[in-house]
Amino acid sequence: MTAAPPAFRGRYGDCKVLALDVGMTKRARSEGPFPPRRDRLIREREHDPYRQRRNPSEPTVCPDCGAVFREGRWQWAAGPADAPRQACPACRRIADGYPAGRLTLTGDFVAAHRDEIVRLARNVEAREKEAHALKRIIGVNREEEAVVVTTTDMQLARAIGEALASSYQGELDYHYDEGGSFLRVRWSR
Repeated sequence: MTAAPPAFRGRYGDCKVLALDVGMTKRARSEGPFPPRRDRLIREREHDPYRQRRNPSEPTVCPDCGAVFREGRWQWAAGPADAPRQACPACRRIADGYPAGRLTLTGDFVAAHRDEIVRLARNVEAREKEAHALKRIIGVNREEEAVVVTTTDMQLARAIGEALASSYQGELDYHYDEGGSFLRVRWSR
């Protein structure tokens, strides 16, 4: 007859020690407030179809916008004339019409001050684009009673929404998709 392993009160309930081998012990949870997990959740790091698996050679120049891939990122700089040409992710998104952010502006205030709001969005874009070549507005469109701004970058859509909320108050709402590669922002006033 073997002796029962010692039991003790652990953080998540009563536990017992299981003898695995000579000198080795393992704590196992038994009937506590949280049942032991038997599954394993494996998530893909990030699913962005426009994220490059490999970095292009340095320096690479985008033939559409002139951005240069240098020091591990796309930036505004003069590239050599004989550098390889490859479209940057922002230009590929624009060409495909596949935005990373969508900002929907609704309300009576938007209808009355549309030009002023679009000017604010363009100013935020200019400020962001100066430091980050991939942050651009794809388009500003009217849809029924809303103005829709599409962007090449999720953070740009968020920055424009926050600038609108800071300047004009209103209600601001964010919604990220499950894959983490698209952001919907709604602002209304």
